[in-house]
Amino acid sequence: MNRRTMIRNHTPLLAALLALAACQQSAPAQPPLAGAAIGEEFTLTGESGEDVSWSDFDGQYRTLYFGYTYCPDVCPVDTQRAMAGLKTFEQANPELGAQIQPLFISVDPARDTPEVLAEFTDSFHPRLIGMTGTKAQIDTVTDAFAATYSIEEANEAGGYLVGHTNITYLFGPDGEPLAMLPTDEGPEAVAAELEKWVR
Repeated sequence: MNRRTMIRNHTPLLAALLALAACQQSAPAQPPLAGAAIGEEFTLTGESGEDVSWSDFDGQYRTLYFGYTYCPDVCPVDTQRAMAGLKTFEQANPELGAQIQPLFISVDPARDTPEVLAEFTDSFHPRLIGMTGTKAQIDTVTDAFAATYSIEEANEAGGYLVGHTNITYLFGPDGEPLAMLPTDEGPEAVAAELEKWVR
C-alpha cells in the first residue's frame, strides 16, 4: 500500500477527528439542570442559631443536600463523598473552590437542633453549613428544591428513620441549578463534575 492509498483510506477517520476537535473547541455543553424549575428564596435557622437565607450566598456556587444527622448510612456516606470531592477540587483549584458554599438542610427538625447539626457538619467540611427550621418551613423548601422526605413511625425506643431524596445539587452564582453531583461514584467523580461547571 503506497502513501497516497494510506491517506485516502484514512480520510474518513481524519475528518472525524477534525470534527471532534472542533466540537471540543466550541462552547461547553449546557449544564444538565439548566432551565430546571428548582430552587427559590428561603430563610432557615443556621447551625449557630442565626437566620440563613438562600440569597446570603448570591455570587457563590452552592452544593445542597437534604438529609438528617441520625441517618444510619446514606446521609453520612453521601455527605462524606460530596465533601471529599469538594476538598479535592479545592486543592486543585483553590480560588474556584473558595467560591463554592456547601449546604446541608435537615429534614428531621425535631431532632436536628442547630447544635446537633454543627457537630455533624464539622465532621465533613469546615465550611459546610447545616440548616433547620419548622416542619412547615422544611416542607416549603423541599417542595421548591424538588426534594421529598417522609418520617416513618417510631420504634419502641422512640427512634425513627426518615426516607428522603439523596441528591446533592450544584447551583450557580445566581442560584440557578446546574447539575447533580455523582456521589454514588465517589469523591473523584464529584471533583470532576465540579471541574465541568465551576468556572
